[in-house]
Amino acid sequence: MAATYLTGLLSLCVCLLLTPAFAEADKLLVVPMDGSHWFTMRAVVEKLIHRGHELVIVVPEVSWHLEKSLNFTVKTYSTSYTLEDLNREFMVFANYCWKTQDLGILSLARSPASAVFEYFFSRCRSLFDDTKLVKYIKESSFDAVFTDPFDLCGLIIAKYFSLPSVVFTRGPFCHYLEEGTQCPSPNSYVPRAFSVLSDTMTFRERVRNQILHLEERLFCHYLFKSGLEIASEILQMPVTAYDLYSHTSIWLLRTDFVFDYPKPVMPNMVFIGGINCIQGKPLPEVSYFFFSSLRTPGFGFKKNDSLLHRNLPFVCHIRNFFLVE
Repeated sequence: MAATYLTGLLSLCVCLLLTPAFAEADKLLVVPMDGSHWFTMRAVVEKLIHRGHELVIVVPEVSWHLEKSLNFTVKTYSTSYTLEDLNREFMVFANYCWKTQDLGILSLARSPASAVFEYFFSRCRSLFDDTKLVKYIKESSFDAVFTDPFDLCGLIIAKYFSLPSVVFTRGPFCHYLEEGTQCPSPNSYVPRAFSVLSDTMTFRERVRNQILHLEERLFCHYLFKSGLEIASEILQMPVTAYDLYSHTSIWLLRTDFVFDYPKPVMPNMVFIGGINCIQGKPLPEVSYFFFSSLRTPGFGFKKNDSLLHRNLPFVCHIRNFFLVE
């Protein structure tokens, strides 16, 4: 009898979760990241508004591109720095990235360029210092937090208010994606970020990949040190990066599995490749004589070779895929 009751209860829960009214969040709190990160998130935000969802975005008063003119509610909070301060530190970071030959976790954590992260992380302390905004979030009964996990603040808000979180990212720094989702990532054939390795590695390259993985484990927390300290202050308990990233409900990854290396994935990792691209336009008509001029010995084409004709649609499709705004 008890087993029958539990089976019926489980079936009821599954039906409720699959019902659109329960499966779709109606009211979202959006915590974006400034800069180029916002360009891609904005497209998703506009689509959510078009589908009838209610969105509220929280943004700092000092920002580069976070518009306040879109058709949804915007809540602002003051910051402890000016736009000139942010521009100055970001130029230090950008110049370092352009000039250095070793853009690894260890070199970035030890460089003065990492100071720009202090500004990004300090926004969350400023947000929680605004008691009216915190009260508004608490009383608004949001269904979920939609955020970019780069500056941690959206993850902190989700954990503080016990809300589900949906993150929108190309992939976070270091090993936090695999750690947060408990996803296996064998170093023998899954190359680490910034390694410039392929998924087919020699023994020496696998050793190097393992060393890079150990570097991440040892030094990544230095990049997020101030952010985790702020999180510990807000949540009033010791907080690790795992505590924040493992709280994520859904990972929306701005890439496509076919363009990435073969690797294990988890059910809450959703690939949304193409989100970085502008809408493709119809291919123009191409003259046959243009390709006839290319069929010369210098180009390696035989007179009757039709390889270029066969692959033209695919080449143009790839070209359109990588055209970004």
